[in-house]
Amino acid sequence: MTIHGPADGWVIAPDGRKFWGRAGAAGLLVIDPSRGVLLQHRAVWSHFGDTWGIPGGARQFDESAVDGALRESAEEAAVPPSALRLLFSSVVDLDIWSYTTIVARAETPFEPVIADRESEALAWVPLAEVDALPLHPGFAASWSRLGPLAQRPLHLVVDSANVVGSRPDGWWRDRAGATARLSAELDALALSGVPADAVGDHDGRVATWWPDVTLVVEGQAKAVQDPARGSRLRLVRAPADGDSAIVAEVASLAAPGPAAPHVVVVTADRELTARVTALGATVVGPSILRSLLP
Repeated sequence: MTIHGPADGWVIAPDGRKFWGRAGAAGLLVIDPSRGVLLQHRAVWSHFGDTWGIPGGARQFDESAVDGALRESAEEAAVPPSALRLLFSSVVDLDIWSYTTIVARAETPFEPVIADRESEALAWVPLAEVDALPLHPGFAASWSRLGPLAQRPLHLVVDSANVVGSRPDGWWRDRAGATARLSAELDALALSGVPADAVGDHDGRVATWWPDVTLVVEGQAKAVQDPARGSRLRLVRAPADGDSAIVAEVASLAAPGPAAPHVVVVTADRELTARVTALGATVVGPSILRSLLP
């Protein structure tokens, strides 16, 4: 628990429990698909010492949860932010104090390094072996909620024609231009994140998703340019009708397996809605997506 500034300190609950971080705290749960989850063996002298948890610590008053989690994991375990792909966040809010877990996937392999005295050890632990360790009580509670979600990212499949046509802004005069604007907005949305309840996720485990996005285009809109390399947005040009391409995309994404993503389709088309929900997808309307776009 490195001291950085005025936000570093204990918050004492009425029942005597104490929590580190006057502005709350945040931690980083990193999953490497081939090696498991990155865990920190906490120093014996620390709060709940000699237990295993995730790198994390107090947020500063002017710091977002993401920035706090990335900073703390870099300080404690030399985790390189450039190696990560954010998946979702989860918040435990006790009114007097909150803890945000940022869940990410390691896109580039890296080896953690003990970077301060708060760690006895750092290790990649296979997912099936996490519960066998003596866990920090806070992490133990969050792992039971978040572990099953850690390999199931959110994937938005967007019916471009339906979304573009949902707003009378003159799109019919330049379908490719209107689609290009939507593409840029979706690219930005994937980076800024999507509130979980906006995409039909109401069970409380997730606060924000950072989705992968597939934009399905057809007709004249297929002239739109591909996203930049490294974007979380992928463009699919329908070989025939857009609805069939969307159904094929959902069927591919929703194939059974532990790492199958949570698929949300954005459309107001009733027939398409019936086809994709039969495959296990959730559907939200264009107005919801429009309300989230920059």
